[in-house]
Amino acid sequence: MARDTWFETVAIAQRRAQRRLPKSVYAALIAASERGVTAADNVEAFSELGFAPHVVGAVEKRDLSTTVMGQDISLPVIISPTGVQAVDPDGEVAVARAAAARGTAMGLSSFASKPIEEVIAANPKLFFQVYWLGGRDAIAERVERARAAGAVGLIVTTDWTFSHGRDWGSPKIPEQMNLGTILRLSPQAITRPGWLWKYAKTLRPPNLRVPNQARKGEPGPPFFSAYGEWMTTPPPTWEDIAWLRELWGGPFMLKGVMRVDDAKRAVDAGVSAISVSNHGGNNLDGTPATIRALPAVADAVGDQVEVLLDGGIRRGSDVVKAMALGARAVMIGRAYLWGLAAAGQAGVENVLDIMRSGIDSALMGLGHAAVRDLGRDDLVVPPEFVRALGVPAADHR
Repeated sequence: MARDTWFETVAIAQRRAQRRLPKSVYAALIAASERGVTAADNVEAFSELGFAPHVVGAVEKRDLSTTVMGQDISLPVIISPTGVQAVDPDGEVAVARAAAARGTAMGLSSFASKPIEEVIAANPKLFFQVYWLGGRDAIAERVERARAAGAVGLIVTTDWTFSHGRDWGSPKIPEQMNLGTILRLSPQAITRPGWLWKYAKTLRPPNLRVPNQARKGEPGPPFFSAYGEWMTTPPPTWEDIAWLRELWGGPFMLKGVMRVDDAKRAVDAGVSAISVSNHGGNNLDGTPATIRALPAVADAVGDQVEVLLDGGIRRGSDVVKAMALGARAVMIGRAYLWGLAAAGQAGVENVLDIMRSGIDSALMGLGHAAVRDLGRDDLVVPPEFVRALGVPAADHR
């Protein structure tokens, strides 16, 4: 990778993304609900955890590989599904290529800007993500399209409460990229010539339609049309989750679990995996960091389903801390989007390389030969760090 596009940390990728993207596009990447308490805690909580390293006995080579929902991956980091990726013209296809190049799997949002068929051609290790939107018939149609395309797993996202209030203000996302919108946003774009030129070469503006929400024989609806339908669809019940799991019939992840009681209900519904997630701080503000909720959930159901963590991962040592507390792997969102904005596909590969290097260094310091050897004894966990949600008071540690 050229030195002018390579970066050493995710923090540098974020700074480059901020310099490269129009103000409103970057604002959408860092947005979180209300005051942003949860989004901040997702990141900061990792710094409260310490390591208990060994000084002698490290092995020469370490094994970072694992398996998630039946897919062998070369490192315990997978791509979390995120909506319309207008930070780069190649969007989700570039991300899929990067993940494939680094030997890992990708979650593809049903609100993505690229159709599943194009993305899965770039990375067959693809989990398709769905929202409970439009009722069972519409959901079943999307699921069957994902099956026909070759998706190897399904992710159902439930951690979203449509909170639009943000203390710092919400970026205005246009309904569609028509001539009026382009003219209105042009002052922002002109100040970011690199980003503007990349789109100019395609002769197309950013795509704000969501092709994976299209009904058969119809074009994909605009983002806000699909979002509005999602808002007005009654939320799913546990019976709905069990129905969808049975309809899919393959590896199935429920994303958004923060409580032990919900984790147990998910097991009863037949899921293969759960992701401890608060939608990157875009759900109910004041929810604890996911890393605080992880240990109790992993203790309760980790021997029955795969437990992943999503939220606040910025470096490989964060991944190691999550795995030591019971996660099989982690999912990253903002980190790879900043990489995509900074340098396209190469930037996403760069972020995954940063994660790999950090995981390997931490394993070496802890004296382990493989990520599967990580455990609680590798960490210094402060008193009161863990938030055991959904557990009777008498059972709290």
